[in-house]
Amino acid sequence: MPHRLRARALWGWRLGCAILLGTRVATATDVVPAVPMVRIPAGVYVPLTRTAKDPAAVAVAAFLLDERPVTNAEFLAFVTARPNWRRSQVSPLFADASFLENWTDELAPGPRAPLAAPVVRVSWFAARAYAHWVGKRLPATAEWELAAGAGYAGPDGRNDAQLNHDLYAWLARPVPALLAAAGGGRPNFHGARDLHGLVWEWVDDFNTAMVTGESRADNGLERDLFCGAGAAGAQDTGNYAAFMRLALRSSLQANNTTTALGFRCARDLPAPPLP
Repeated sequence: MPHRLRARALWGWRLGCAILLGTRVATATDVVPAVPMVRIPAGVYVPLTRTAKDPAAVAVAAFLLDERPVTNAEFLAFVTARPNWRRSQVSPLFADASFLENWTDELAPGPRAPLAAPVVRVSWFAARAYAHWVGKRLPATAEWELAAGAGYAGPDGRNDAQLNHDLYAWLARPVPALLAAAGGGRPNFHGARDLHGLVWEWVDDFNTAMVTGESRADNGLERDLFCGAGAAGAQDTGNYAAFMRLALRSSLQANNTTTALGFRCARDLPAPPLP
């Protein structure tokens, strides 16, 4: 990346982080959605590709992950409480012109965005602000991929025939005019639903394509962008689905919104009590 573009990207990153740090958490008067969470055990994630500086495998500590993607109803509660994230008020720096364009009005999702369906056409900035508001965070890439790598019957889904059938069937279908309700998919081994087959999902370290061990602290601007979706068997260079995901990830910027890109939140596990 040329020096001028690197400088511009760094300026945008720092500005975005500064504003997001000012995003208020929910107050006592806010109606805060309560999304069930599942525990994802500690494990190891093997990135799809890596540079010579990146580890061959990434150790992931146990964490909590939303059981399902965030819905239109839940995002409506957020924009109701935080007017600066409404469609008419959000800065183009933080969401492009397609932000929530499937909603009838900025405070009425309407028939094209059923309340129980996953919210889509949200930017990384908006997803991250929502997560902060509810006292959570976006999952790191390694966390999301570890969770999504589980099969229906076991923690490793690479050889799960039914999982792979469902994944490829989803990738072959066009995006439907109306998305199904979030949480209706078959739970994986950890109890998480719709990591495959419903929407693509943002992760926190979107700008660190191909993952490093300290991904949430990594500002490597030479890397592609990163969002999560359908990770089973991603380290297999013959896996067509993995490279479809890579193509999407490398095309995104933090303010982008698309018809099938949503998110879910994560949270650190509480520290164990002192002996």
